[in-house]
Amino acid sequence: MTTHKSIKDIIPALPDERIDMLAATSVLQHQATEIRTQRVNWQSYLQSQMISQEDYTFIVSFDNADSATRESLLKDNRNQCAKTFLNLLGHVSKDQTIQYILIMIDDMLQEDRSRVEIFREHAAKKRESVWGPFLNLLNRPDGFIMNMTSKIIAKIACWSQELMDRSDLHFYLTWLKDQLKQNIEALMESNLHGVHESSPDSAPVDSSETHEEIPTNEYMQSVARCLQMMMRIDEYRFAFVAVDGISTLLAVLSSRVNFQIQYQLIFCLWVLTFNPLLAEKMNKFNVIPIMADILSDSVKEKVTRIILAVFRNLIEKPEDSQVSKEHCIAMVQCKVLKQLNILEQRKLDDEDIVEDIDFLNERLQASVQDLSSFDEYATEVKSGRLEWSPVHKSAKFWRENAPRLNEKNYELLRILIHLLDTVKDPLVLSVASFDIGEYVRHYPRGKQ
Repeated sequence: MTTHKSIKDIIPALPDERIDMLAATSVLQHQATEIRTQRVNWQSYLQSQMISQEDYTFIVSFDNADSATRESLLKDNRNQCAKTFLNLLGHVSKDQTIQYILIMIDDMLQEDRSRVEIFREHAAKKRESVWGPFLNLLNRPDGFIMNMTSKIIAKIACWSQELMDRSDLHFYLTWLKDQLKQNIEALMESNLHGVHESSPDSAPVDSSETHEEIPTNEYMQSVARCLQMMMRIDEYRFAFVAVDGISTLLAVLSSRVNFQIQYQLIFCLWVLTFNPLLAEKMNKFNVIPIMADILSDSVKEKVTRIILAVFRNLIEKPEDSQVSKEHCIAMVQCKVLKQLNILEQRKLDDEDIVEDIDFLNERLQASVQDLSSFDEYATEVKSGRLEWSPVHKSAKFWRENAPRLNEKNYELLRILIHLLDTVKDPLVLSVASFDIGEYVRHYPRGKQ
């Protein structure tokens, strides 16, 4: 098995504790606090022969132990601990008891991260997968069971000396992605419902006012928290991109989610951009226009801070300077300079934000200075957000640049055709068809 370095080796300053604080207010944590008070009658499970005497002895001792007693109990009974917990998860069917057992496991791991190896060692002894019993619980209909299990899986995957196996990792990341997608579906339903209910004469609703009212998967914070942990490990990042994870994050962020979810999901994008390859690919998913839109609406400083940190990485991390240049131009086109100007007026206390604003201002201003009209055009086409900017109607521009649509195997021409096939926005469609007409007019073999 591969061992992995923690992301902390690469980015020492990641706010680890701050993320743990996020979990404290989530629905999952509130429910866990309540479930902890509903003690299980282990005796009844022993009497009905649903658990063995050995498992009963261990679980009663563990359940009644304080922190120091638990420590010494685990010192002498590591294998028994894993064996008992997995036996109970396999043999008990009552949701309430499964919930209680999962909280015990999660609390045990939270108390000491190295305890994730207890399950690893037991699985190795039995030559079984450590993941099987936990991944099965992700299929349970109970939301608390699924999400508490997910939290345990993330901890074992991130805190263990060994990486998660590829097929199990694929299954888990797909599950996390599907939980995020439920939020988009809920939003679409809500929008449809709103369309049916509103009359043609009703006033338009300001989206910022209804920010908190959109229905979301109630465990969304917990799902996002698991992703925040997983994305710290480089190998897991590529696996997440492979299951179309970035598109899903951006689709959720394009819907109206609350500030906490915005922060957590943009945090995931930020951590992804520490990998130079991913930083180079990121704007193919239109991350810059979507982040720029959120930045212009943002009233929460932590959301602003994390977006600026994403933008900075998109300029600093790519190894190809041409990609960094394209990212700068995309930011300029998305009116990021204007937002930086507004932020500067606010007299912010946070040194990180001030430093990032200065960095971005300097780099974006420089890119404006040496911006050719073709660079500007190419970036606009790649963003998919076409509008009647001056270059489109400039005969001089088309005379000089029509053949350049053939570069990189007709890259820009292919994008324009793709937009005509896929986009519904009438403005984008009219500009794209106009541009193709100009290409045909000014490039001798354009019609062919």
